[in-house]
Amino acid sequence: MSVVAPSAGRLVVCPTPIGNLEDVTLRVLSALRDADVVACEDTRRTRLLLDRYGVKARLVSYHEHNERERAVELVARMREGGVVAIVSDAGMPLVSDPGFVLVRACVAAGLAVEVLPGASAALTALVASALPADRWRFVGFLPRKHAELERAFASPDTLVAFESPRRVAATLAVLASLDADRPVVVCRELTKVHEEIVRGNAAELAARYRGEPPRGEVALVVGPAPESEGELGAALNALQRLVAAGAKPRPAAAVVAELTGVGANALYRALTDRG
Repeated sequence: MSVVAPSAGRLVVCPTPIGNLEDVTLRVLSALRDADVVACEDTRRTRLLLDRYGVKARLVSYHEHNERERAVELVARMREGGVVAIVSDAGMPLVSDPGFVLVRACVAAGLAVEVLPGASAALTALVASALPADRWRFVGFLPRKHAELERAFASPDTLVAFESPRRVAATLAVLASLDADRPVVVCRELTKVHEEIVRGNAAELAARYRGEPPRGEVALVVGPAPESEGELGAALNALQRLVAAGAKPRPAAAVVAELTGVGANALYRALTDRG
């Protein structure tokens, strides 16, 4: 159990706009004004935002190359009662951006961590996609290895990911080879002047971007894998192996159901349907 020291300083995690500078919140601006120091991924990018709203603040760089060293300095400042705000270039720090090391260090030191709500490219893309949002996964940037990419696309939940514009066509081609009809949404330049949201299936969008990659920052939203490709498929394969080894179908289905969470009756029906 960790206990926050009442007299110590604190860390304020401040999300920033993902494109449109008017999306910054009043609380974030207030926190940046009040902070003793603002740790930012790129001081030049952050300065543009602060200048827009007349915020004067002391900035220090905090990025993937100096994260551990800077975290030690910032924790020491907070231990002395200082207030540190952290921002990334766009969106929520820690979400595919630096900040995790600092937050963990603050928690370990018993320092308060306050997280302010704000813009998020992942949430914006999910809602704009019109794909199921009751169960979804965010995986950051998609893996490049073919096998890992296939595993990601086997998710039974809606998948939200970032992707390099240069790799969009190849990524969608892999998905199309697995399931040409899988619904996909390519969200480009969200909240910016040239925002574009393109919906279609994997085969259509792979063909669309094959000759002309999208420009700017891209978020992909992929519909859930059919049950046969997701949880049910993996559980059914396990059940088939047990039955092939001599187990009786119904008791084996009950065991696999208990281990995987997939319904025993659904597993048994799928097994008998396969013959």
